[in-house]
Amino acid sequence: MTNSQSGNKKMSREEAGRMGGEATAKKHSREFYQEIGRKGGKATAKSHSREFYQEIGRKGGEATSNSHDKDFYREIGRKGGQK
Repeated sequence: MTNSQSGNKKMSREEAGRMGGEATAKKHSREFYQEIGRKGGKATAKSHSREFYQEIGRKGGEATSNSHDKDFYREIGRKGGQK
């Protein structure tokens, strides 16, 4: 039983977010989330330049490179080659 259900304490922000997310996920289909993702992507593309995407790609690549070793890259290369 959660704190909020037992009546002893206020619900934490984390707990409220989790419960709200679970309730929302039950209400909406996969297609709903795909559609809002597509709309968000289009809106972002309208408000950002090519350089923005190049920069976030570079930063993401650096972060991935810093957190993974050569075996990780071998494995994803192998999986990609299987398709």
